[in-house]
Amino acid sequence: MTREWYDLPLPLQLRELARMRDRLRSDNLHDTYGAGGERPRRPSPGRVCRSYDGSGYDPDDADMGAAHTRFDRNVPLELAHGDPASLMSPSPREVSNRLLARTVFKPATTLNVLAAAWIHFQNHDWFSHGRNPVGDPMEVPLADDDPWPSRPMRVRRTQPDPVPHAVPGAPPTFENTVTHWWDGSQLYGSDERTCRELRTGEDGRMRVEDGRLPLGPLGLDLTGFSDNYWVGLSLLHTLFVKEHNAICAHLRRAHPRWGDERLFQTARLVNAAVMAKIHTIDWTPALLDNRAVRLGMTINWRGLLGKPFRGEVLGGIRRSPMDHHGVPYSITEEFVTCYRMHPLIPDDWEIRSHRTGEVVATTDFTPLQGYGTRAAIDEHGWSDWFYTFGTAHPGAITLHNHPEALRNLRGMFGEHLDLGAVDVLRDRERGVPRYTKLREALHKPPIHDFSDLSDDVALKDVYEGDIHRIDAMVGMYAEQPPPGFAFSDTAFRLFILMASRRLKSDPFFTTHYTPEVYSPEGLAWIERTRMRDVLRRHHPELDPGVRNPFTPWKAARA
Repeated sequence: MTREWYDLPLPLQLRELARMRDRLRSDNLHDTYGAGGERPRRPSPGRVCRSYDGSGYDPDDADMGAAHTRFDRNVPLELAHGDPASLMSPSPREVSNRLLARTVFKPATTLNVLAAAWIHFQNHDWFSHGRNPVGDPMEVPLADDDPWPSRPMRVRRTQPDPVPHAVPGAPPTFENTVTHWWDGSQLYGSDERTCRELRTGEDGRMRVEDGRLPLGPLGLDLTGFSDNYWVGLSLLHTLFVKEHNAICAHLRRAHPRWGDERLFQTARLVNAAVMAKIHTIDWTPALLDNRAVRLGMTINWRGLLGKPFRGEVLGGIRRSPMDHHGVPYSITEEFVTCYRMHPLIPDDWEIRSHRTGEVVATTDFTPLQGYGTRAAIDEHGWSDWFYTFGTAHPGAITLHNHPEALRNLRGMFGEHLDLGAVDVLRDRERGVPRYTKLREALHKPPIHDFSDLSDDVALKDVYEGDIHRIDAMVGMYAEQPPPGFAFSDTAFRLFILMASRRLKSDPFFTTHYTPEVYSPEGLAWIERTRMRDVLRRHHPELDPGVRNPFTPWKAARA
């Protein structure tokens, strides 16, 4: 039997990871542009700063990666049609009730809840399908004894692609309503009007009032993207707006003649790069605790030898030539699927004092989200919340561990949602292949029996003995992760392809990663900043006591 890559000695693991990424780059990037109806590709004059809507980054395609352009795919387009006849088979609600519902909280003991908040924070930078239209909802069948209060369960459809297909038989396509780039759009917005509203207009700074983000019209923090908002997002949005302003102050001291626009744009470049660095060499090694992966992420960012070497391996992706590997850059629907990580969220919370470590309050998740977010922050303060997030464990990403608060969620716009059922339904609706087809498309060996995946009896029962009906997300939850991994090897393959692609396709992480664009002071700021530095800069009263702040912090002592 062939050994898995993670069972090999370290040098062979590194070789296999490099081969895996090369094969995925060759076989698993598929452009949906061919569905037709799009605006013809047009050249771009190039940019020396990030655009408000993500346009103008590629010299041959001004629209590449811009807000309101299509998601692409990681599977051949013939696998991306889905099957409308099986949209409700088995019922997504049955899948949620029998395979996802949390019976006993299963903690991920090597991580803290800050890691859970971080990935939600980053997801909002990379992708959003937009608000779902009210009309013509999908009707999810319910079992006779299902306690859901309305029958059937109604789920709004994904916002349709506003550009109709011109090619008959093309697979379904959907637009990303935020920029596809790693550009901090969750802080800055994906259009100029939003961004201008968030800025002071002086010294490049963003608006902060009495130590917090301004109050927005929905009663939430005023920020670039506030959908599905909760305390974890408020902590990180506020922290990195403050980081932006600290960068501005640093740049202004070095360049007193720079105006507001140049200070803002340069600080945005630096702040986005700091977040990309944190994700690459702090967050990822926390979730994927494998020596080869840790080394691979460092090589991605710094290279084997670093400056002054150029090239992806020796000098890192930064400063290497931009390369789309034959397919225009965008986020993909399958990549969205691999980041369905709702089990990370605990249902029950103990808020702790950052000074003593003592429990000062308990709550469930519901009051910590939506309209309750700002009141929850006010009640306990930034320091106790960060300490709570640093010391509490998230849930493990596995079956039977989906938070009940999210399976019975009252949305801010009147929806009543079971997010477990909705996640299953969204993948089917958007044409993400079922699990066995997806894993084979990602070059994992085929499986033919439920015992090859899991000994969970309910899994076989729900899918009526047909392993090929298992939903992609469910299969990835059921799959035993590699040692040290918080999620499956199938999800990891999407990650290893797309994580480096977000850097390699972006001129501001490759050809434009220069002192002329970022300033020498900006590059130096990035080099000396990791997550622990951002926390210490803005919250010196906190001491995680660990090298990686996404792992459990040391307990405070009175």
